[in-house]
Amino acid sequence: MNQPVSQPVKIWFDAEGDFLEVLFSEKPGYLRETNQDAVMERVDEAGNLLGFSVFGVSQLSRSKPLIAELLAQAS
Repeated sequence: MNQPVSQPVKIWFDAEGDFLEVLFSEKPGYLRETNQDAVMERVDEAGNLLGFSVFGVSQLSRSKPLIAELLAQAS
């Protein structure tokens, strides 16, 4: 039986900038829009998902989740 491979995830929160970033990889990449204005996905040149960012975290509703579709494939 194959053991799952663990992968570190880095989570950064900048309270002053009201910004949350989740990184699955330290590879170079760029931010790309999603279907949700508050969420950007970080992808590499091949379109592989490296992480995502959420802007205006303090403005999110506590009564319903923020739902965004990340289009890139996780690398």
